[in-house]
Amino acid sequence: MGKLDGKKVAFLATDGVEQVELTEPWKKVEEEGGTPELVSLESGEIQGFEHLDHGDTFEVDRTVEDANESDYDALVLPGGVANPDFLRADENAVAFVKAFFDAQKPVAAICHGPWTLVEADVVRDRKITSWPSIRTDIKNAGGNGVDEEVVVDNGLVSSRKPDDLPAFCDKMAEEICEGIHTAA
Repeated sequence: MGKLDGKKVAFLATDGVEQVELTEPWKKVEEEGGTPELVSLESGEIQGFEHLDHGDTFEVDRTVEDANESDYDALVLPGGVANPDFLRADENAVAFVKAFFDAQKPVAAICHGPWTLVEADVVRDRKITSWPSIRTDIKNAGGNGVDEEVVVDNGLVSSRKPDDLPAFCDKMAEEICEGIHTAA
């Protein structure tokens, strides 16, 4: 029996997603008994990347326009440079992300993934880590950007880069297992 048995987790990603930041958390959710689902901007497939090189493609389960936060127990935002840049420009994606915060459900974001959180205006007064190049965006959005392997702030899990994936995946699973996080 896994700690995520019966939990359904949305992975919001599109073309340009850093492949390992999608596949490793996905595997962790499955290993712990949860059900991951790929939500994207359009139906079909998305193109993963291994840094700047094309990686594999991944089948989309549901478009963000057809997805609803109430169908999921948690949200994961993988990085990659292009992926969150496309997501933060899509009003449905931004609203989907904000809905998880409004519902106080766990959210996990790695690398450039927090860019979408900035756009959703949900980092204010939160401690969060990310890829170094977006820390100014986090600061400008009122967040407390730090340089740590993994940070947890009231159900929000964040990490800096692919090297942080083991710690990120463990904390992500722990927070999803805990469920709703009400403000202290």
